[in-house]
Amino acid sequence: MDPEVALRKIIHIDMDAFYASVEQRDDPSLRGLPLAVGGSRERGVVAAASYEARKFGVRSAMPSATARRLCPDLLFVKPRFEVYRAVSEEIRAVFARHTPIIEPVALDEAYLDVTENLLGLPTATAVAKAIRAEILERTGLIASAGVSYNKFLAKVASDHRKPNALFVITPAMGPDFVAELPIGRFHGVGPVTEAKMKRLGIETGADLRTWTPERLRETFGSAGAYYYAVARGIDARPVRAHRVRKSIGAETTFAEDTAAFEVLAARLAPLFDKVWTGADAKGMRARTVTLKLKFSDFAQVTRAKSLAVPVADRANLERIGLDLLAGLFPLRRSARLIGVSLSGFAQDEPDGPQQLGLAV
Repeated sequence: MDPEVALRKIIHIDMDAFYASVEQRDDPSLRGLPLAVGGSRERGVVAAASYEARKFGVRSAMPSATARRLCPDLLFVKPRFEVYRAVSEEIRAVFARHTPIIEPVALDEAYLDVTENLLGLPTATAVAKAIRAEILERTGLIASAGVSYNKFLAKVASDHRKPNALFVITPAMGPDFVAELPIGRFHGVGPVTEAKMKRLGIETGADLRTWTPERLRETFGSAGAYYYAVARGIDARPVRAHRVRKSIGAETTFAEDTAAFEVLAARLAPLFDKVWTGADAKGMRARTVTLKLKFSDFAQVTRAKSLAVPVADRANLERIGLDLLAGLFPLRRSARLIGVSLSGFAQDEPDGPQQLGLAV
């Protein structure tokens, strides 16, 4: 391994149940209660769920009616994205006190390279402790943190003992930790891929490690090289600060395949929220909307529409996205994944409709 890569100190910060926690912070009557942000009691989709709701199996991207059946006492509140953006800016100001190398992933999540930190703290763990304390003091919210020598393990670490967790995976721990990690805990392995791996006898990182690069590539395509590396605790990707985004997108993989328009439309709703919020938080306006469907046989199709002027608002994004989805019907096979992205930002000036991949 490149010595520079091996010596990196990476922190992954993930706010605990961010949208729901902001709502409970701002309305004390909601604290300690099962809460869903988004949707309604009978229609729509859950954008976020409090930990009290998660105990009943309520999850983001779940139809509201399903969430209601799982948790009859579930409370629904409308999302306030302008508030979440403002809180996110406060959190990023905390990050900037410690390092200029910040790669935001979403409003509530970021990677930080603290190989050298601005306050001269002695360890990455000390930096993570300071950041968590400052976020709590400044916003009243709890952040979980993972500390490791690469992005993959930092992400795994932040999720390892959530909520309200700080977990460290040292270089000495890394390979053995990954070997014991259930395959469903690997970042980048969705429910469908997890099920496929388990059918092939891959239950843990140790099982994945027995596969050759050639066999992984033949079975999982271009993702095979990634699986081969991370199964050994290796991830050379740098934390990219101020990277130029060619597209902003989100996608979701389903536990069960579907060919129903109503179900697919419902699962797009939180993706529209996430994509529009991500673009709006950066002040970016795009002229191209791309819809992506991946089918049960892993074939995929994209449809895109470019406008003469940038997409005006989230409602316009939703209208275009649903029009693109409707244009694919009737489906001849069930879909396992759906995604939407924005591209053709002001600096890109695309000339016309583009068939683009989805940035996640």
